[in-house]
Amino acid sequence: MEAWVRFSAQSQAKERLFRAAQYACAVAAEALRRNGGGGGAVRGLRQLEAHLGLGRKLLRLGSSAEALEAAKRSIHLSDTVLRFCVTLSHLNRAMYYACDNVLWTGKTGLFPNLDQEKWSHRSFRYYLFALIVNLSRDAYEIRILMEREAAGKRAKGSENGCQLRADNGLQQLGLRLQIQLRILIRVLRNNPPLLLDVVKNACDLFIPLDKLGLYKTNPGFVGLCGLTSSILSILTILHPWLKLKP
Repeated sequence: MEAWVRFSAQSQAKERLFRAAQYACAVAAEALRRNGGGGGAVRGLRQLEAHLGLGRKLLRLGSSAEALEAAKRSIHLSDTVLRFCVTLSHLNRAMYYACDNVLWTGKTGLFPNLDQEKWSHRSFRYYLFALIVNLSRDAYEIRILMEREAAGKRAKGSENGCQLRADNGLQQLGLRLQIQLRILIRVLRNNPPLLLDVVKNACDLFIPLDKLGLYKTNPGFVGLCGLTSSILSILTILHPWLKLKP
């Protein structure tokens, strides 16, 4: 109960709940449509999805400043690659939130003549850039951990028999791929925060790709990806040790 109280007191946590509910509505609406459900129910779920999305935009007002502060802190990271990736991710998030705030003013009627489609595309472009940088950072961390794992195995002189000489180049390539796959699985299994971050970013990636028309899927799939990443985000808020640092 104490963890839930702390969770509900955070604006980011409330935004994640709104996000999960929004994408759950998208999944439910698409499932109803595919199964021949009533048009009224589908329209109701679509309207609820839109209202939840508007509520999320309200909760994100001011998030640009938080992202800029996070970027200022990440400049001091000692690792050059991490410093570049984390700082660039925060800067793209700041621009994404700024465009999203402008879009909110148009949707609420404060600026009725705002070109909402243009600002929506701008926000999703910054969102896509941030996710690409996040996945690049994940790949970098995975590579570092895999190199350490492989070095440790070589130092102990135990590769579980995988260092046997192969008869030809193809077999050698197959053995190397098996070794790398085993190391990758071991690294991700031993680092839950990194695994969750990879899955979350990979799921989120389909959202801007679909919205920008770069990789069209369907509302149900996009909703499922958004719902999955939202649940993972909620887990990292409830259990801070699951959040990838820095």
